[in-house]
Amino acid sequence: MLITGGAGFIGSNAALYFGKRGWDICILDNLSRAGTSVNLESLQQEMNVSFVNGDIRRKQDVDNAFRQAGNVDAVLHMAAQVAVTTSVLDPTNDFEVNALGTFNILEATRSHAPGARFVFASTNKVYGNLEHRRVVLSNGRYSFDNLERGVNEQEPLDFHSPYGCSKGAADQYVADYARMYGLKTYVIRQSCIYGPRQYGVEDQGWVAWFTIAAHFGRNITVYGDGKQVRDLLWVEDLLDLYDRCLESGRPGSVYNAGGGVENVASILEVLKQLESLLQRKIPINFADWRPGDQKIFVSDNGKAGDQLSWKPRRSVSSGLEVLVRWVQQNEALIKKCGL
Repeated sequence: MLITGGAGFIGSNAALYFGKRGWDICILDNLSRAGTSVNLESLQQEMNVSFVNGDIRRKQDVDNAFRQAGNVDAVLHMAAQVAVTTSVLDPTNDFEVNALGTFNILEATRSHAPGARFVFASTNKVYGNLEHRRVVLSNGRYSFDNLERGVNEQEPLDFHSPYGCSKGAADQYVADYARMYGLKTYVIRQSCIYGPRQYGVEDQGWVAWFTIAAHFGRNITVYGDGKQVRDLLWVEDLLDLYDRCLESGRPGSVYNAGGGVENVASILEVLKQLESLLQRKIPINFADWRPGDQKIFVSDNGKAGDQLSWKPRRSVSSGLEVLVRWVQQNEALIKKCGL
């Protein structure tokens, strides 16, 4: 198995998850994000993993990774530029990583491992701001007026922000390579994924960032009114979906993957739960809304449930408890990452 971005948050968890299930793991990562070097070192201590220090924007690095990985049966494409705000500041880099990088991985798969199953970490941002959907404010949080189960895969695509455009383009390339070239691809449109090994920062990975900042007693800025709602998905539940795609998924499929209506929380509600777990008041400031921020997003996971018998298992309260414990036990590593 080749995992691009395998030293990142989802990638490193995937390496452990699939390594424990008997897969030989090769990681391709340029170690540019905070925490990736720490994750890689930890992985190399815990398991036998092959590592290629390379950049998905460079074709020769990608080809080298496939050669080093050997007989590649599966590709998990996790490498990405992951922040909307960063994409607004530097759209060129965002495009090159997310769109060109994905194209390079697809072409290398077509050349070196055309029979491999290919899972792509897409995003709910391909649906845009959902401005045509009526949103209401009730009981201190936003909700959809007429989407009982949340957003499903039939929702029209509406790329918003450079990040939405670059990931959206990659999303469509991955789906089309199944149609045009017969690759066994799966697009996973992910909502708010959280869990251990996530060295979150203010621009991305907000649940981890809030947990880390709250633990160290730092001020937290809430952009908007804090009543924005997300469905939170524990990382191992996401990896269970990846596993089911590899085992029995229908090539060319697109799946939403979030916590679903059973695991929704507003920003302020997450902060309140963290206060309870840490037994201290968390200082917060408020600032203007950020570009591309959705007032609410909730995934309808029905398609993955129907086709793959998949559903999230860990609740938000349980997940936050585990995450707080992980942060408490890994202070030194977090500080080592400069967070």
